[in-house]
Amino acid sequence: MKSSKFQIIVLVIFVGFIIVGVTLFATYKGSSQEQQLPPITIWGTFPKDKFDAYVGKVNATQKNPFQITYVQKSQAAFLGDFVAALARGAGPDAILVQSDMLLPSEDKLTVIPYSTWNQRSFIDTYIDEARVYLSPRGILGIPFSVDPMVMYWNRDTFNAAGVALPPKYWSDFTELNKKLTTKNEAGTITTSAIALGDFSNVTNAREILGTLMLQSGNEVTKFDQYGGVISALAPSSDKSPVPAVTYFTQAVNPTNPNYSWNHSWVDSKTAFTSGKLATYFGFASELFALRSKNPNLNYDVAPFPQYKSGGVAAVYGKLYAFSIVKQSQVPGAALQILSTITQPNYLLNISNDMYLPSVARSIIASGSSDPYISLFNNAALIARTWLDADPNRSSTIFGDMVTAITSGRKSIYQAVSDASEQYQSLINQSLGQQ
Repeated sequence: MKSSKFQIIVLVIFVGFIIVGVTLFATYKGSSQEQQLPPITIWGTFPKDKFDAYVGKVNATQKNPFQITYVQKSQAAFLGDFVAALARGAGPDAILVQSDMLLPSEDKLTVIPYSTWNQRSFIDTYIDEARVYLSPRGILGIPFSVDPMVMYWNRDTFNAAGVALPPKYWSDFTELNKKLTTKNEAGTITTSAIALGDFSNVTNAREILGTLMLQSGNEVTKFDQYGGVISALAPSSDKSPVPAVTYFTQAVNPTNPNYSWNHSWVDSKTAFTSGKLATYFGFASELFALRSKNPNLNYDVAPFPQYKSGGVAAVYGKLYAFSIVKQSQVPGAALQILSTITQPNYLLNISNDMYLPSVARSIIASGSSDPYISLFNNAALIARTWLDADPNRSSTIFGDMVTAITSGRKSIYQAVSDASEQYQSLINQSLGQQ
């Protein structure tokens, strides 16, 4: 009986949101070429120089250029500054942040009802990762840019060991370890095949472990029967994260055949650019930064490893999208401006400027002769993420879980169980539920 009452309340709220959404967006349905739209302000964590240059190119094609003021914030400061500005009634009209920063801000955003933007059209337009913006009430964000993870590999190291090709599957690393991980007489690792098992010196550890979970079918977070977000990390769940955590942590166990990493090493990115690490799991956007750190490094890019069987093709991707703020006085104008500047013909510009794949399926489908972009495009098609309460704090929870396992303080089952409870508490705090 309680459930039915709750469901009725939820249904009424959803209908209310839809009515409000239709009303807010109904006044701006003409072409942007026909009228001068009011100025809007956008806050985000996306690079300001790239965004301003992008808008400049869009405006060069407009009869009535858009008046957009973009304010870049650090990821750490964004939510606090955003909430404080809203309390003063001085918030932006829209935000441009990564998808895993969406959950804490969701109640501050205006959904675009499906009566305004057809859900099927959205799904057909964007890569699958964009579905994170689809809610029961409507669309929470308009995708803009994606930065998927890939695997960088040292050609000289592989060639010297007689290995012609980079690994495709996680299981390949067991044999690869024998050829690429070397130790001195004291048993200390001097060169490594793969960096896993530690959050203190494995760059992008949260995203790597998250990818392993996603590949195993675990969603990290999921919706409950009432549409609320909950932790999916319980070890007893249908798609348990335990196998993924087990694989991640075995790399620092000296008794394990996959032992390849040490707590005392420098961070994995530095180890790779100095030639001591054979493979590095990073983002597509790191391609040229790695080159600048060591111009003499003979490295290449390969797809992120997958499970050979029984897994889901997936890789973590940083996905940016525009979301309209509830307090905006011009939500209809904001929607029209954002809808226009994210048309595929314009999105191609941000992909070219950032040297990244596009969020638009039509652009990926057109193909690319560039050897890196073609690989990045394939990664974008399997890119995934999850609704996170706080990326920094969730990283701490994941890191504590890993340390508890590798130090022997807890069993894997107990450590994962405790992490799931802590993560659920973090989600509840983020949503103001406790």
